[in-house]
Amino acid sequence: MKNTKRKKEAGFTLIEILVVVIIIGFIASLIAPNIMGRFERSKEEIAKAQVEMLSSGVMSFKVDMNRYPAKLDELIQSKEPKWRGPYLSKQTLPKDPWDRDYIFKAPGEHGAFDLYSLGPDGILGEKSIKNW
Repeated sequence: MKNTKRKKEAGFTLIEILVVVIIIGFIASLIAPNIMGRFERSKEEIAKAQVEMLSSGVMSFKVDMNRYPAKLDELIQSKEPKWRGPYLSKQTLPKDPWDRDYIFKAPGEHGAFDLYSLGPDGILGEKSIKNW
């Protein structure tokens, strides 16, 4: 009699398993949006840091050449005699975290030069990362 009673108590019931699955699903639904929001904010922070780095390179170029570059490519290589670059430590132009090129305009509409990423939505707006 004791042996058959132990076999019945040895496992979980279907209801117990369903309750555990529902609890895990509920916890995951609370945590997932928070993690995704942090991931998107980290991309924005990376873009801000890259815009600052590229702006510093542009300003160093301006000091040496007495003009702003026509394109960001001039920060990496140029055949002009006064050029003292490369002005970027990795000697490559980074793409923004959304895998698009940074946009550079000199002269700029908002300052001596405009440098920006279109951000997550791909349009110039509130979510764009700008140097102005």
